[in-house]
Amino acid sequence: MQKIFKSLTINKQLYRQHHTKLKMKATYLLVAFLALASFASAYDPSPLQDFCVALPDGSIKDAVFVNGKFCKDPKIVVAEDFFKHVDPGNVVNKLGSKVTPVTVNELAGLNTLGISLARIDFGPKGLNPPHTHPRGTEILIVIEGTLLVGFVTSNQNNTNRLFTKVLNKGDVFVFPIGLIHFQLNIGYGNALAIAGLSSQNPGVITIANAVFGSTPPISPEILAKAFQVDNNVINYLQKQFWYDNN
Repeated sequence: MQKIFKSLTINKQLYRQHHTKLKMKATYLLVAFLALASFASAYDPSPLQDFCVALPDGSIKDAVFVNGKFCKDPKIVVAEDFFKHVDPGNVVNKLGSKVTPVTVNELAGLNTLGISLARIDFGPKGLNPPHTHPRGTEILIVIEGTLLVGFVTSNQNNTNRLFTKVLNKGDVFVFPIGLIHFQLNIGYGNALAIAGLSSQNPGVITIANAVFGSTPPISPEILAKAFQVDNNVINYLQKQFWYDNN
């Protein structure tokens, strides 16, 4: 009798342990699912209507607020709401390049559609300096000229791996979301590229401008320690005029 009771007790304990493990696995799966759901919702939402043409700031009478913009009444939407002409950019500047964005701020019909583009003009040796798009992946095609392009990975195993490629007319290259990237015209003439972005408002952070030209300035003590240089070097860099080619 004692053996039977002991056996039942052991089986009961094993059942409890097994049940506890199942609960833990279920909890882990739930946490993973919620994490994936949160990640998915971090991008531009899918539209639940044909379009939501954005209204200019201040024009909010009888409008519906969707994804940071107010929607124009669909009954008064016209073809021009989905149209924009883009002229060549003026590349006579310190960088020798000009980015002309076409986001929801320039083309109201992009609202809620999750895409945008940019025209990038380059003079000889022109540079689109290291920058990131915090909300969008970029795919670039060279229309004219030859570009040296590249991006740097995040801090993985204490390395920031650089991927570079020389692109000629017709070549396509992808820059993953949020990673620092650049384009340099290595030809002797002008160059032109078109970039598509996976957000209606991908944003742009030009690294040098953000680090050395912020308002108010970042403390030179912080930057000197971060870059392992003397404070005088930081003071010099912060006094420069950081041109914005966007």
